[in-house]
Amino acid sequence: FGHAVRKARTKRGMTLEVLAHEALGNQERKSYVSAVERGKKKLSPLTIQKFAKALDLPDSLVDPLLQDDVTEDEPTTQTERDADRLFDELTVLRNELKLSESLALALAYEYAEGNPSDLQSALRELKRAFELASRHAPGGNLDSDLSAIMAEVDHLNEEESIEAGSATLRKAMATRRDRIDQEKAAMLSLLDKGIAQAVMERSAEDAAACEVEKIEIEVHDQKSRFDALRSVSIQWYDRGCSKGLNFDLEVSVELSRACIKNAFGPYETGIAMDDLGIALWSLGKQETGTASLEESVIAHRAALDEFSRETEPLDWAKAQNNLGNALQSLGKRENGTQRLKQAVTAFGAALEERTPERSPLQWAMTQNNLGTALIVIGEREDDPEWLKKAVDAYCAALKVRTRGKVPRDWAITKTNLGNALRALGQREPGTELLQDARACFCAALKAYTLEKDALIWAETKGNLGRLEIALFEKTEEPTHLDLAEAHVQAAREVFAEGNATQYLGMADQLLDHINHLRNGPSA
Repeated sequence: FGHAVRKARTKRGMTLEVLAHEALGNQERKSYVSAVERGKKKLSPLTIQKFAKALDLPDSLVDPLLQDDVTEDEPTTQTERDADRLFDELTVLRNELKLSESLALALAYEYAEGNPSDLQSALRELKRAFELASRHAPGGNLDSDLSAIMAEVDHLNEEESIEAGSATLRKAMATRRDRIDQEKAAMLSLLDKGIAQAVMERSAEDAAACEVEKIEIEVHDQKSRFDALRSVSIQWYDRGCSKGLNFDLEVSVELSRACIKNAFGPYETGIAMDDLGIALWSLGKQETGTASLEESVIAHRAALDEFSRETEPLDWAKAQNNLGNALQSLGKRENGTQRLKQAVTAFGAALEERTPERSPLQWAMTQNNLGTALIVIGEREDDPEWLKKAVDAYCAALKVRTRGKVPRDWAITKTNLGNALRALGQREPGTELLQDARACFCAALKAYTLEKDALIWAETKGNLGRLEIALFEKTEEPTHLDLAEAHVQAAREVFAEGNATQYLGMADQLLDHINHLRNGPSA
């Protein structure tokens, strides 16, 4: 039925919006129509009749369908609304790339489903999918059969049959594998196309499988194959982190799993398990749930089982530090302090091997991470002793993280020290510690730039706003509220420009709190 709807619509030259208006009375429901055409919807007899009337479909097609007792999906799901938003925001790019409306909306639907809680990441990933979908088959001396396969995949994509395109590629790859020695170049071209197709379909498993097979073709030595796989995994990870692409982190996760299978000893297994934990941790921080973070903890603990502390002390310490990071992220999302205290234990173990003499920068990094866990524990348990330990950890880190050697790391630790001093100053008499916290934030801001560090600059401005609120609560001087509002407004402008919705919400809460304090209990 979906194929018949698409065929009739295109024959009449109707856009998805026009059909949505004619059949459903709402042109905004174009993503629903696209889903119907791709067979993604179960339709009620009434909805089938609406489409049949709008397109004048023959009774021979419609009547058998009316006998089915099928319940229609919700008229407008959140995925459909998200798909419409994604599609609309990238309409200019679609036109520039001359991508068909149907294919573009089909891709938008896939990425709305893949990023239900992170539309900004979905937009970035969808933009790349658009660009890949607009590319034609690679040039070079490809034989006619291969060129025909590439053309068929592109045609299926244009017909919104992305899954069928992927199936066509898999079938072609299976055929060519039998003659791989003679057709190595052709197979590699198919695999490159397969990676692009996997990005469009948003299948991290398929993208990783293609990368693994490319390495199997090009690299025969087991150790070299492990190193090559790990290198490719790191490339996907770095791109995912630097460009905010969750999909690339998912591919890195799958490639790390492949590295584990290709490891040839306990040490390599430990390296791969630690890599897996890092990728899961980075992915988990972007997700609303905790599944990836919990799996990250498991991976890092498995890595520790593989490393020998006696022969690989720094690798063991690195895994302990990474375990602490995963436990800390997980603990922040849970009630209580159990996971956070486990993180403190892991950081402490790492510091037994990461000494200032052996690895000063790594030692300072772990001290910084330790301080962050200690702050959260101190605030949740309302215990200044934990906060004092956090201050000590940050001060220790700053002995190595100097502004002259590592200015950005120095500024990050300075900001963290400011937060620890603010939390401690709110619990102790006087304003001396709060003034020290202000000095930390102001110093850190001088090391950040709006061009390179916009988000962290804005976070620090928000921290200054909280600091001024704390000073007002101790002194009741209105000037502090004016300063707090100015800092938070400056931060909010940056958050708004970067579409950082979570940070925007926190900024708005601070502004509401400032307004409440300024106007008193009656506000």
